[in-house]
Amino acid sequence: MTGGNDGRAEIISGPAAVAPHVTGLWVALATLALGLAAGLVWRSRNGRLREGGDGGMRLGEAAIGAPLGERATLVQFSTAFCQPCRATRRILHEVASMVPGVRHVEIDAESRLDLVRSLGITRTPTVLVLDESGTVVKRASGQPRKADVITALGAAVSHNTSHNSDEM
Repeated sequence: MTGGNDGRAEIISGPAAVAPHVTGLWVALATLALGLAAGLVWRSRNGRLREGGDGGMRLGEAAIGAPLGERATLVQFSTAFCQPCRATRRILHEVASMVPGVRHVEIDAESRLDLVRSLGITRTPTVLVLDESGTVVKRASGQPRKADVITALGAAVSHNTSHNSDEM
């Protein structure tokens, strides 16, 4: 029904009357779906130990400020107010004390910005698993699970064995 100039309101019927509300609903649903997808991707990557990705970068005792472990080194980058860093510290300390020849080294990211930037570290905790020569074998951003750290140490130790057999 349409009104003229007689002061009555104009009533619109059909698809044009519903379109603004439906469009807003679709935009809200699309935004929700994108947010959910981004959250799931972030959650799946959080704390996962993946390949070093640093092109075989090596960190020596001078870079980390402590001696390397005889078999492997767990390097943790932390900050003072990082809550997951505390739990990560406990996990890495437990694993390092379980496996002979493995050392846990914690680095304050705020005081070593040069190293943080050169390694592309963007959040804490970040954990690097080094083999006996200091080569980055695995890397995790976020709090890793204990079982994943143990598996990564296995990769670091086998990485040592493969390099030693290549030299012979």
